[in-house]
This record gives sequence, C-alpha cells and structure tokens, in this order.
Amino acid sequence: MSLDRRAAGRCGMTLAWHAREVPDQPAILSPAGDRSFDQLNARANQIVRALRVRGLRAGDRVALMCSNRPEFAEVYAAVQRSGLHLIPINWHFTGPEIAYIANDCNARALIGDVRYAEALTEAAAEIPKTDVRLVVGGSLAGFERYDEVLERESTADVEDAEHGSTMFYTSGTTGRPKGVDRPASFRSRPGLALVAKHSAYRRGEDLNLCTGPLYHAAPLAFSLAGPLTAGVGVVLMDGWDSEGALALIERHRITHTHMVPTMFHRLLSLPAAARTRHDLSSLRMILHGAAPCPIAIKRALIEWLGPIVYEYYAATEGWGSFVTSEVWLERPGTVGLPQSGQVRIADENGGALPPGEVGKIYMRAPPEDRFAYHKDPEKTHDAYDASGEYFTLGDVGYVDEDGYLYLTDRSADVIISGGVNTYPAEVDAVLLSHPSIADSATIGAPNKDWGEEVRAVVELKPGIEGTDALAHELIAFCRERLAHYKCPRAVDFVSALPREDSGKIFRRRVREKYWVGREKRI
Repeated sequence: MSLDRRAAGRCGMTLAWHAREVPDQPAILSPAGDRSFDQLNARANQIVRALRVRGLRAGDRVALMCSNRPEFAEVYAAVQRSGLHLIPINWHFTGPEIAYIANDCNARALIGDVRYAEALTEAAAEIPKTDVRLVVGGSLAGFERYDEVLERESTADVEDAEHGSTMFYTSGTTGRPKGVDRPASFRSRPGLALVAKHSAYRRGEDLNLCTGPLYHAAPLAFSLAGPLTAGVGVVLMDGWDSEGALALIERHRITHTHMVPTMFHRLLSLPAAARTRHDLSSLRMILHGAAPCPIAIKRALIEWLGPIVYEYYAATEGWGSFVTSEVWLERPGTVGLPQSGQVRIADENGGALPPGEVGKIYMRAPPEDRFAYHKDPEKTHDAYDASGEYFTLGDVGYVDEDGYLYLTDRSADVIISGGVNTYPAEVDAVLLSHPSIADSATIGAPNKDWGEEVRAVVELKPGIEGTDALAHELIAFCRERLAHYKCPRAVDFVSALPREDSGKIFRRRVREKYWVGREKRI
C-alpha cells in the first residue's frame, strides 16, 4: 500500500507512512526491547492478519492488558488500521474485574502480559465468548504465544486498512467501570491538535518519555499515539522512578514527556545533588493533567526547569482547556482559556452563570465526536445538558472576566491518588458485603506523596467493636476483591455517619474534618 500522509491518516496507516520514510529510526525504546518504525509497522501488520485469521472483523473489540512494552504499541497500531476497537485494561485489576470488562464490551480477543498470569487465568475462566487469547512475554495455559502467532503472518502492509478506535473504561459513580464510546475518526480533535501545535515535534530529532501506564488515556494519547503520529520515537518506562526518569531524560536527550502532579512532587523531593546531577536541557515540554496540581508545586517545577510546563483540563469523554507556563504564571491556578464556546458554567438548574460565579463546568461535545457510556443510556443522558451539546464530569469552577477557567471543586466523590481515579461507591460496595459493616463512606484523605489516599470511614453493626485487628481485616478483605490501588490505606470507625435529609450519606461532611488546615486540592 502506497499512500500520501493525509490518505494514510484517514485509514490509520500514518505509522506505515513513517516506516516508509524513516524505516530505521527508533519508534520504541524500552527495557523489554526496541522497535524501529519499520519493525513496529511490520509487527502491526502481522497482528492484524493473525486476528483476522482467528475470525475478528472490523467493529470487534480487543481487550489488552499489557505493561509498558513494545507489544502494547504493536497492538495499538494494529487496531488503528483494522477497524477494530482497543479496550486497554488496567493491569492492577483482579481476575473478576478483567472478566467484567471483557464481558461488558463483548471482547472477541484478550491479549495479556504474562506478568499478570494469575489474574488473566482467573479472568479467562469467566469470559467464554472471548475465544482468541494471546499471551505476551512467555507461556500461559489456554493462551497462544503472541510471538509464535505473529511469526506465521506476512509483514506487508494491509491493503484494506480501516481506521479503528480505543474505548477506555472509567471508574463509575455507581461502582462499576463504564466504557466511554467515541467514534473512530481520523479527524484531529481540537484538544489534540492544540497539544500537537505546542509540541512542535521534529521527526528525527525529538523523543518522548512515557512515564505512565499506557492503559490510561493520557499516556496513550500524549506519550504514544501523539509522538508516533508525528514520526517521533517513544522511550517507555516500566514503572515510575524519580531519579531514573531524570537519567533517561539525560541519556536519550528527551524533549517531551507527560506527567502527573505526584511525579512533580517526587522529583522536587529528590536531594539537590540528584536533581542537579543530570543534564535536562533537552526538555522542551512537560505536559500534565489527570489531577489538580498545587500552585506551590507547579511554581517550583517551573522555577527549576523553566516555562516548559503545559497543563490541560480534559477527560476521556472530551476536551476542556489548555494553558502554557507563561499564562499560568500570570494567572496562578487557571487551567486555561477554553476555545470560544467550548466551556460553559451552569447553576443547578442548567442556567448560564456570569464570570466569577461558581457552578458546574460543562464542556462542548461536537456532533461528530459525541461520546456515550457503553450500555448505559441513562448515564449518557445525565452527562449532557438539556441542549445535548454540552456534557459535564460534575466538576465545579468558574471563569474570570477574561474567560479563563478555574476549578474550585471536583466531582463530589472521586478520589484522585497519584493521578489515578477511584470512585468510593465501588469500595463501599465491597465493604458493605462484610458482615461487620452497617454503612461505609470511602473518601479521599490528604497524603503528602499522592495528593490523596483512599480512606474508609465505617459504621459498624451493633455489638461489633472497632479494633486495629478489624481495620486490618477490612483492608485485606478489600484487597482480595479489588485492584490494590482502590483499597483503603486506613479505616476509621464512627458511631454514626452524617446523612442528608434523603438518607444519603453526606460524604462531603465526612471528608471535611480530614482537610481542616490543609491546602484544598481544588
């Protein structure tokens, strides 16, 4: 297949175009192996053919649970050119959590990293319709070996390429993750186009350091898809290490990276000798989002590395705003100036609010790029305003007289720990299944390293005593049933949880006492 770049983009073959232009240029550098653009493209073609031989067709879904290694990029590139839908799965998930997502999205294939063999094996027993199973990095009973499967297929570019898409599962306020369905599109979404403009990638010169797990939307978009689309290679970290990140920046002359505020805090906490030991002068962009960043932390980072820190306000569902260091320093705390008509602030009845007044933040969803929550029309309906043109994540904020957006609160319940979202309802559901618990209110409590930590505040059944032993038992109970990052780090016992008139737990009141005298996270 020989296409110009624009035509290649329309059918998900931009990587193939770069492979033709700069075949030997590094595309992926990682502890698990490297790939040139030519090698990455060839492997993507092989996985497309391997999946087709096993019966997958455009529109089918491929669940992928893989660490930050070249195979993740190969599968992503294959999906982009085959009309398939990629479902990245958090590799902290337990077997039942994996099975829930695979069944919910009707995944035809599951590709898993042998590193997570126990969870994958447990999940496989519960997903009978997911009959194509491949394992990366080793052998696993019931799974075909990924490398052996690819070896049988041609590396030639597929002739009938069709643009695919990715569906991420977000934590759900009702306790179960929900898939965010967005249309497969070759069009450049406004937010991504804005980031691309400021990235100003130079093929053959730049490299992006991927610091976060690729199952997250932001690292996948900004530290894999974005640079590869521009013909720029990616250095994958297999887990965060503060000084290790600085060493990689120096060694590879990294120009771009995406981080979350917890990483900023860890970097700034390094001894002065460690921070000055490495040459970081190659860096031109540090992009961040995912969690609110304390003003003092961001200011200190800019003072250290210069005005190369860029922030966005967005979510899997859509785009909000973007801000450079220079503008942020003039208006500390802003998350940027939204494009005209992109954001509106509304009162509880949906009425527009004037500048300076705090209300719910709504973001515009273009008709051609509207999202829907998979199999949940009610949740989808509730996310949009009466016009159907704007959606909300439940975040609260205001715009100033010049239109700059500020966040004053977050969706009422979500806990953001180290840039990762946990919704209390899912944790509460597990705790309420324990025989000692009458009621539970899981909240985010201050944590100096992670911003917040998951803490359970529970009401016990009559006759049950709140002891350290019971607290440890409850934490262990959760860890057997949930990904560990979702589980409480501490459990507090109270005689009665505060409630609204409706009987619903007043979670904000539970949370307030933990934040007295603390910097408000947003």
